[in-house]
Amino acid sequence: MTATPQDPPVTCHFIGNATLLISYGDVTLLTDPNFLHRGQHAYLGYGLTTRRLREPTLRVADLPADIDAIVLSHLHGDHWDRVARRGLDSALPVLTTPQAARRLRHLHGFPRATALETWQSRTVTGRETQVRVTSLPGQHAGGPLRPLFPQVMGSLLEFGPLGGPPVLRLYLSGDTLPFPHIVTAITRRCPDLDLAVLHLGGTTLPGGFLVTMTGNQGAGYAERLDPEWVLPVHYEEYTVMKSPLSEFIDAVRRRGLGARLVPCARGERVALRPGGRPVVEAAPVR
Repeated sequence: MTATPQDPPVTCHFIGNATLLISYGDVTLLTDPNFLHRGQHAYLGYGLTTRRLREPTLRVADLPADIDAIVLSHLHGDHWDRVARRGLDSALPVLTTPQAARRLRHLHGFPRATALETWQSRTVTGRETQVRVTSLPGQHAGGPLRPLFPQVMGSLLEFGPLGGPPVLRLYLSGDTLPFPHIVTAITRRCPDLDLAVLHLGGTTLPGGFLVTMTGNQGAGYAERLDPEWVLPVHYEEYTVMKSPLSEFIDAVRRRGLGARLVPCARGERVALRPGGRPVVEAAPVR
């Protein structure tokens, strides 16, 4: 990857939970749109719900009009909710799992939902820049719970000039646990990551079943991925999330990775240029 001083930064606006507004030049992506209000319940399937503890830092109405596509890791109520479904433009492309794409097209009224099989890619283009989105393996749960959970994908976002090579690579983990086969596949096929965005929270269901990474697991995963920078998301947002951000920060520091941590809080933006250090901008006053 060859960067030049003219390359624009990749900007990630952390809205809350796993929702990011990601911009690069004239391309803008929205990830895992979750705009339920504090106190509302997200549906997780099979009669399970979870209550939101914090207000999102933007409303759907506050989003820019020039979003080019949505990247959706899976179809759970804390990643795609009724507020987002009603408020988002149904003509937007949604890049997601085959299972989610079918439901979005036939039940939710989003006809441009596009199914990505694992390792399959689509490129979102602007006039001057592009983002190549590749579906990566993910798995929400193991054992007897696995068939009860929706398909999950991680995503590799490769940013670069239109028609040119990528200059910056970002990994979105999705709600995966760090199963050995997933860690091995991603570290082998996705080296030299600039930024890893990890879904944490230690989401724990009745019976003690863990379905998203704890802070300790996330730190171990970050060590294996070996990215330049790490941005934690998906924590302290819902009642089922039992692993606080502090657990991840402590575990990352114990592993000697503290200098790689991007301290971007909810509502803040982080800008990253190829080969540079992340610059965190405070949340705007509303």
